[in-house]
Amino acid sequence: MHSSLKVLVVGSAISLLSAATVAAAEYNFKLHHFLGATSPSHTETIEPWARAVEAASGGKVSIEIFPSMSLGGRPPELVGQARDGVVDIIWTVNGYTPGVFPRTEVFELPFVHTNNPGATNLAMAELFDAELRDEYKGLEVMFLHVHGGNGLHTVDTPVHAPADVKGLKIRTPSRTGAWTIEALGASAAAMPVPALPQALATKAVDAAFVPWEIIPALKLQQQTKYQIEGADGVRFGTLVFQMSMNHERWSGLPDDVRQAFRAASDEKWLAHLGDVWAQTDTKGIAMAVEAGNTHIVLDQTQTDAFETALKPVIERWVEEANSAGIDGADLLSKAKAAIAKHGQ
Repeated sequence: MHSSLKVLVVGSAISLLSAATVAAAEYNFKLHHFLGATSPSHTETIEPWARAVEAASGGKVSIEIFPSMSLGGRPPELVGQARDGVVDIIWTVNGYTPGVFPRTEVFELPFVHTNNPGATNLAMAELFDAELRDEYKGLEVMFLHVHGGNGLHTVDTPVHAPADVKGLKIRTPSRTGAWTIEALGASAAAMPVPALPQALATKAVDAAFVPWEIIPALKLQQQTKYQIEGADGVRFGTLVFQMSMNHERWSGLPDDVRQAFRAASDEKWLAHLGDVWAQTDTKGIAMAVEAGNTHIVLDQTQTDAFETALKPVIERWVEEANSAGIDGADLLSKAKAAIAKHGQ
């Protein structure tokens, strides 16, 4: 058989098998997200989780993934799409809908999350029912997680002290990120991460707070010269992501199907996810260094200077939480304690 014909036959067989799997499933779901199908988030988080749910369901569940907002809309609309039942499941950044998840924001604050995504994942799971669930009305959260943390990527500015950041225009996806930038005397530019490469290339922004893991997918080593982080991998805050289902859809599922979703979203998965994101960060920074970029790791004194400069961010969050009827200091204390416990 000619090789091209073999490829065609095999490809057709795989397509038919996939279609047959969907047809055989009793419960079919559409999962919508904003990143591309080759991004680490898709290949290392979203896809493995969906396949784990399907396996745990014994074939009752099929999850079809739609990356790159291919079902329409913009990234900030994903939470609304899930709440309204436009799609069944979404994976998104909480900060794309600012002010909607104020309790969960505590985990994004600089020097609350430092450098251990697994510990922060498990801390959020521990506090979810008692402290966070109320702000997810209309959604059934499968799991929350963070990335490795925000490193600072600059187009052409080396940074060793808070004063080096002053006056820069810096991309952020969240309001806590914007507060961090403002506290450093810089100006914040809000945008979803897919828009970042062009913004850096045209110097619409001078820098960005994003983790190292996204470097390969967005080719950030081509638009930046410097990657900066604190001592021992300390980062300048992080982002919370959610995998959530429309609550009405969830309510209509039988117990065994619900259990399949829960089994794929347990503590073992959250710890594994922390390791995955830490490893992809390592690969990302290695790519930047190999391309000739400078990886600046601040010493402890320099890192402490950033912590001092960013204390107003934490104070601002506590004050805003209190004004919204949330005991900000208490939740902050609980979040730090839970992260410390799971980081041991």
